[in-house]
Amino acid sequence: MMLEVSALASFLRKKDIKIIEEISKYLQLFADLSQADVFIDCLLPKGEEAIVVAEAHPMTGKSLYSEPVVGKIAYKENEPGVFFCFKTGKPVIGSRGVSQENVSMQQNVMPIQNEFGKTIGVLIMEQDITEQVQQEKNVELLMETTEQLSETLYHVAMSEAAIPDLMHEGLLLFDRDYHITFANDRAKEMFEANGHLVGEKVDSLPFGSMMKEELDIQKGMFFHEFQLGKRFLQLKAVSIQRNNRTVGGVLLLRDLSELKEKEKQLMIKSAVIREIHHRVKNNLQTIASLLRLQMRRIDSQEVEKIFREIINRITSISIVHEVLSLEGTDMIECKEVIESVSNTIISSMKQSEQKITVHVDGCSLYLPSQKASSLALVINELVQNAINHAFVNRDEGFIQIYLKEQNQIVSLTVTDDGVGFDLEKAQQKGRLGLQICQTLISEDLEGILEFENNHPGTKVTITFPLPKEGLMT
Repeated sequence: MMLEVSALASFLRKKDIKIIEEISKYLQLFADLSQADVFIDCLLPKGEEAIVVAEAHPMTGKSLYSEPVVGKIAYKENEPGVFFCFKTGKPVIGSRGVSQENVSMQQNVMPIQNEFGKTIGVLIMEQDITEQVQQEKNVELLMETTEQLSETLYHVAMSEAAIPDLMHEGLLLFDRDYHITFANDRAKEMFEANGHLVGEKVDSLPFGSMMKEELDIQKGMFFHEFQLGKRFLQLKAVSIQRNNRTVGGVLLLRDLSELKEKEKQLMIKSAVIREIHHRVKNNLQTIASLLRLQMRRIDSQEVEKIFREIINRITSISIVHEVLSLEGTDMIECKEVIESVSNTIISSMKQSEQKITVHVDGCSLYLPSQKASSLALVINELVQNAINHAFVNRDEGFIQIYLKEQNQIVSLTVTDDGVGFDLEKAQQKGRLGLQICQTLISEDLEGILEFENNHPGTKVTITFPLPKEGLMT
């Protein structure tokens, strides 16, 4: 089903309509092969809304829709992946959204382009993920019952005599008097008991007395980790209650020696990595200090300004390495970095009599270190640009930085209340800062950069997809 050509003519060229018509012929085939609802959306003239111009639904599978949606409007807040594809001309895979009938769904979006490379529409494949979303909500509840499920499985396992000896864990059973009535081979090996465990009291085991006391008090579960010789063991005991009395119990032992050794090696590697980041930070700060010394010997204000901008770029990168040296992880909390970078630049570049403040708000954003470094450099350039051009001959100014995420699409805005910004003039002059921003956002963040006069001031918006390893809270 497709929108009338006369309706398309109000916002598409004849040649573009032909392209849409040609692709629409294959929508039913796409829908049947992918077992998904397939649509073509076109952007309306104002650029804030899109319209569904063609649709097809799987003939041998379940559709998300009970009614046709051709001619209906698609909104950015419901389908962010669609509008990101329109803006960038890049495919968007796995974006989440809400359908015309308020169903949670996942979209794969491909751009449709004309002979000039302009995106004239998008091809959308949608699949229902309502069940997946519900499963994610239930994960926490399921985890709470894991221990109870494990206990049940062990009781079932004991019904087969061979199973306990095949278990990787050591298994002991004890009666109401805390005498050991059964021990599998793995438990004997862990305690080096050579078959003498059965008949012994639980008290004779390492931490056995403590376990007995805790079980008597709590009438439930006892958990402890301890070292026995060269082994690191995890002990978990569960008492069996009947009529509010302990009638026996199960004791499980797991050898954590290999795991503890790996944890030790990871801690050593983590410490080494943190030390490397600490030294990189120190080296960058040393370079910045040397440049400051050189800057003081320069009489030219223009050259001094260039030196100061270079120092700020080095400092922005060093801030990321400082966070890595403290956190010991490859994921960076970018909101904290943005605040630090912004305040450092303002302190470095504002005139002594000026009062310029910056406020960072919105979600917390976690990115891999490489992308966090790119974002820090972008913020550095945008804040520098505001100080250099927005607040000229002004005693005070305000910069607002806001982070937002919706369906794995990150939107970061930098807004000032300065004199405004002429993008065309800046591009003609070939400003290095603008070129750095566009390159980092396009290549490293795989996003787009947009400027808007805010009357007064300038609003800069950075939009990019959240990496799979990224996180927003």
